[in-house]
Amino acid sequence: MTVEKIIAAASAQTGLTEFGDPSVLEGLQRLLDAYANEARFTERGAALAEGDLVNFMGIRMKIEDWLAKHPELLDAPIEKPMFVFGLPRTGTTLVINLLNADPARRSFLRWEAYDPTPPAQPHELSTGPRYQKMQDKTQMSLQYMPQIAAIHYEDADSPTECQFLMTPSFCSQVYESQADIPSYRQWFLHEADYRPAFRHHKRTLQVLQQNTKGRWTLKNPWHPLYLDALHETYPDGQLVMTHRDPAEVVGSICSLIKHVRAIYSDSVDLKGIGETFMDTFQIMIDRADAFKAKHGENAIHDIQYADVMRDPIGVVRGIYDRFDEAFTPEADAAMQAYMADNQKGKHGKHSYDLAEYGLTKEGVRERFKSYIERYDIPVKG
Repeated sequence: MTVEKIIAAASAQTGLTEFGDPSVLEGLQRLLDAYANEARFTERGAALAEGDLVNFMGIRMKIEDWLAKHPELLDAPIEKPMFVFGLPRTGTTLVINLLNADPARRSFLRWEAYDPTPPAQPHELSTGPRYQKMQDKTQMSLQYMPQIAAIHYEDADSPTECQFLMTPSFCSQVYESQADIPSYRQWFLHEADYRPAFRHHKRTLQVLQQNTKGRWTLKNPWHPLYLDALHETYPDGQLVMTHRDPAEVVGSICSLIKHVRAIYSDSVDLKGIGETFMDTFQIMIDRADAFKAKHGENAIHDIQYADVMRDPIGVVRGIYDRFDEAFTPEADAAMQAYMADNQKGKHGKHSYDLAEYGLTKEGVRERFKSYIERYDIPVKG
């Protein structure tokens, strides 16, 4: 596959040709080079990965086409969006699902990540052919890949990570989750300009909110990597960061990456996963610290995973207090109902072993000692 062939395939799929900012083609070329030279894909894995690139390019084309027909949407503000992030596996999913239960809020939904146009009417957020297509796919995954569902499960109308607003710009951690691609990782972490991806991120939200209102409330564990670009795009954004014992975080994410990469390749380097994600987490922590040094300690509202597990609704109430938001009886009731219907382990138990990735709890905690101490993170043992 080449960049030109991806564009041509997306055009054939959508009947469109315009994809907006041409600078995003750099990330696409980096991906294609890494896929060809490093990914160790199976034949099936290569087809899946290349199909994703075509679909994401098609999504760009659909968003640009919708905005060309409705240019007034570009003047619509995204007011005080809330972003929930933290190292992966630190409770961001529970927090965003509770926030999403508030009827005054609006989240980016799983099915919207794959078929965003035309923007949904209010009654279509949890029904209709696009929702059902994704829900059927989700149920199939639950049947054939239960180990992934036990780690991280989303219904078609669940809030999904807003890094899927960045995948159509070919600048997203999603791609490294799927494949061991060192050259793309180097570019993504140390060379890429994240601003074009966030511009598309915002343009998509402006399309999606055309018919369905509510305060945007989004999550992406990987946002610490690009807080400067996020802040430039959304200067009034409300930032919430979750924190958890790194020994638990690293083991959990390594297990998830192992299972995801196995979909695409039959050659998964487990120790390599351990090494690279330890490094990525250090970069995330350093960039979050640098953002606070630049904008003040209160620029990010910090919460503990242990507190989320102990009193999830109390923690969310604290988020509302921090940003002077009204915690309404309707929000409280909806969150209580969500908790009653979504007990931990509903889709199976997630087990993992750091030794499988060449790591130990003691070694991980020593690597992140200053982070644990700075945020007073509870650790077991």
